[in-house]
Amino acid sequence: MTERGQATTVVTVDIAGEEYAIRSHATPEYTRECASYVDQTIAEILRGGSIIQAHKAGILAALAVTDQLFQARREIELLRAEVARSAAKLAAEIEQSLVAEDLAGQS
Repeated sequence: MTERGQATTVVTVDIAGEEYAIRSHATPEYTRECASYVDQTIAEILRGGSIIQAHKAGILAALAVTDQLFQARREIELLRAEVARSAAKLAAEIEQSLVAEDLAGQS
């Protein structure tokens, strides 16, 4: 979300009916997008039922977003492993093909 050397901006966002001034190196649009996602997640939790206190909904939203992050990380790792296996298989096939061509050329 942030990169060193970028200017810090302050963006005012609304999350769960509260206004926050967020300092960030990210673009204001990105900061608003993140805040909107958190706001939507809290709203979904509050619509879900018995949670009345906003801070508890915020904690549950943080857990939900963290769960999404961890699942995405697992999916990325699985995809990386799959790509590595495919690359290794293709490299082996290319190697076999080159060896076969060399042997055919030596005959």
